Amino acid sequence: MANESPSGIESSPRQTSNGTPPGAPAGELSPSDAATFSELFAGTVRNIEQIIQGKAEVIELVVLCLVAEGHLLIEDRPGVGKTTLAKALAASLETTFGRIQFTPDLLPSDVVGVTVFDRSASEFTFRPGPVFSSIVLADEINRASPKTQSALLEAMAEKQVTVDGQTYALPRPHLVLATQNPIEHEGTYPLPDSQLDRFLMRLSMGYPSRADEIAILDAHGQTDGLEHLTAVLTTRQLDAMVAAARAVHVAPAIKEYLVDLSDASRRHPYVWVGLSPRATLAMQRVCRARAAAAGRNYVTPDDVKALAEPVMAHRLMLNPDAQLQGLTASRVVADILAQVPVPVPTNR
Repeated sequence: MANESPSGIESSPRQTSNGTPPGAPAGELSPSDAATFSELFAGTVRNIEQIIQGKAEVIELVVLCLVAEGHLLIEDRPGVGKTTLAKALAASLETTFGRIQFTPDLLPSDVVGVTVFDRSASEFTFRPGPVFSSIVLADEINRASPKTQSALLEAMAEKQVTVDGQTYALPRPHLVLATQNPIEHEGTYPLPDSQLDRFLMRLSMGYPSRADEIAILDAHGQTDGLEHLTAVLTTRQLDAMVAAARAVHVAPAIKEYLVDLSDASRRHPYVWVGLSPRATLAMQRVCRARAAAAGRNYVTPDDVKALAEPVMAHRLMLNPDAQLQGLTASRVVADILAQVPVPVPTNR
């Protein structure tokens, strides 16, 4: 009889020669992995913490975003570790990594690729761009023109790109990790709302504490720690974690809570445009991942409340009244959480 781990991943004591239980679906975590979802999650976080000191909560959210099959926007001032975090995540996975440095003269073809004529074969061939990597670092995305930024829309929403009428599938997993400087910096373009809505989360690194900054000097003063960082998560294990997160149970009361939060955002007096159904679906996905990381196979209201700000805030468009009063989207999210009653799930 199969055993069920706290994360809801089933395993069997019998294995085939490749370590997969007989009859197990492709990508399922098997006993040969010697780790549950939560252990693999924690191991990935610890690996990244070797490079990024004092930002455990941010790192956990980044890995949750990966497992929830979302995309991530990190907004903060230059030099606080945004790019290093993206590189550390890519180095922790056995997958491909591509970097795009966004500049005002960057063209859409520099992102998705271009079709060229091959004289030797007398035919046109497609040369894929950096977006065809599994982990894509879109560095300083808001320094490029809106036209170039929009080149990522199809890739982020449908995991494919279309060039010259031909559609090409992107690899799985596929995570766009974009960094941007605060919009008041010179030479930046605000991201369009349609693109912001395609980012599962928006995070901020923040400055390190005094002790953490001393630890950074000790760890990176002479060598680049990324050179010695090794992968701790295979593509097969990541696929299995994604499948396990999808299977986490969401009680009807939790689904109603998610919808109530979205509805409250649309009716809030200081919100011009509230959450879309895409945002509600995104919240459910990442809540499932957080529950699995905690060793649970069901979502709780605490999962929703913990993830509300990074998932909801960047999707809200505040009206002029809110701006005149100096309200931020994060403040509005906190107000919405305080207004909507928290359910008590009865069916897990």
